[in-house]
Amino acid sequence: MDVRELYQTTILDHNKKPRNFRVPEARNREARGNNPLCGDQLTVYVDLEDGTVRDVAFQGSGCAISKASASLMTEAVKGRRIEEVEALFGRFHALVTGDPTAPPEDAGLGKLAVFAGVREYPVRVKCATLPWHTVRAALRGDTAPVRTE
Repeated sequence: MDVRELYQTTILDHNKKPRNFRVPEARNREARGNNPLCGDQLTVYVDLEDGTVRDVAFQGSGCAISKASASLMTEAVKGRRIEEVEALFGRFHALVTGDPTAPPEDAGLGKLAVFAGVREYPVRVKCATLPWHTVRAALRGDTAPVRTE
């Protein structure tokens, strides 16, 4: 399976059956995100304990890329310390905003590496990064909605 096919298959799977698409019973942080250019709207819920993400989930609506990104993001950050989430965000952001003609820097990203294809479509970068900016806001306790316009 080539990279484009893997990208499309993964995006479609996580869009149809998003993981952690729920409001968790135990949560002590949340943030709202909005991408008005695409219509993506989501809320990320976090149960943060002693600097570790014990649980994370999301609810909302949007394009396949934002929903798949949120789904994969929740799987990737669960059980990590805030510092690890920040580092993972940095690697993910560099991946999706990198030069589309250069080989992707996907070390340490696991399944998230499929989003390397997003960098070929700059308008979709905001869709892919919205859940990440929103989870960071939740971890910081920011109450202002996150906007990616």
